Amino acid sequence: MTVIPIERAERAAPSRRPVLEARGLTKHFPVRRGARQAVVHAVEDVTLTLPDGGITAVVGESGSGKSTLARMLAQLIKPTAGSVLLDGEAAPARKRYARQVQLVLQDPFSSLNPVHSVRYHLARPLQIHGVNGARKGPGNGPGNRQSLDSLVTDLLTRVSLTPAEQFAAKYPHELSGGQRQRVAIARALAVQPRILLADEPVSMLDVSIRLGVLNLLADLREREGLTILYVTHDIASARYLADVIAVMYAGQVIESGPAARVTDEPAHPYTQLLLSAAPDPDRAQPPSLAGRGAPPNLIRPPTGCRFHPRCPHAMQVCAQDRPPAAEVALGHSSACWLHAQGLTPAQSRPLLGADPNTDRKPGPDAGPGPVPGEEKR
Repeated sequence: MTVIPIERAERAAPSRRPVLEARGLTKHFPVRRGARQAVVHAVEDVTLTLPDGGITAVVGESGSGKSTLARMLAQLIKPTAGSVLLDGEAAPARKRYARQVQLVLQDPFSSLNPVHSVRYHLARPLQIHGVNGARKGPGNGPGNRQSLDSLVTDLLTRVSLTPAEQFAAKYPHELSGGQRQRVAIARALAVQPRILLADEPVSMLDVSIRLGVLNLLADLREREGLTILYVTHDIASARYLADVIAVMYAGQVIESGPAARVTDEPAHPYTQLLLSAAPDPDRAQPPSLAGRGAPPNLIRPPTGCRFHPRCPHAMQVCAQDRPPAAEVALGHSSACWLHAQGLTPAQSRPLLGADPNTDRKPGPDAGPGPVPGEEKR
């Protein structure tokens, strides 16, 4: 099963083209269970397209494969199957690829070396990649040091850490969580990438400062034309920031489309679960979470639709066959048998444990399953 988000965001110009593509990406992690060798089916056959200058959000609960997908796109993890394309061609060598695609990790404190200053963290990639004439090695002359200081100051200014000279001299423990994350973003920007992969960049931050980091990412897209992949478990922030949302469950993309449509008219029962669990001050009624169970064991994933053990709409066909991606609206796809045509009476019979009184066509207020956890896989 493959669900492909629309190749152009709603706000993108028609001429914008895909810059980074995942085609059929699959990742199996080997594990040993006693004397037997098994695999964790972390990501299964995911195809995703990032349009030039757009923001695509990948949303899902813990263990859905979001971070594994981001690391494969960053070439930190080798896929079991599938390929990554940059500008329609096979990804180049690691160093050339890193000049164009950068990853920002979830925890800014663990991604910064506590014994080095902010200046060191930002100067290091400039020297390694020779950005604007910066040279690697201890023998840099005064002119090169002045050039490095100027580049570091510019990077800190771009992420709104001013006065830049003061922040450059600080160490990670002297910064707040939001300031550390801005330094991590500045370090990613040092090599002048075209694509930024942000793996839950605000989930470790205080709620009061998350909006500032999200606005920074939006500004980078608007000012510099940066293409961004935003990985999150918070579908509300995905709607705020992204043009396109792709929803993942148990390693598969199960719904995708324009952000406003996916959140206003969710087509898949799991997406409805995520929206029911999200805080909404305008919601008149308390959320209804009608499902049951927990995410599946990915060593032995369920047959058919991986969500069917938790879904109150589950039918016999859901346990037997993987659902195809159906286009429920222009650019809006959902992999759910509820949107399939021509099912036989035997296939559409409610599965044992499903609610027989449930409307077969789920509405936007339906919500199968418990509130997903917020911890990162």
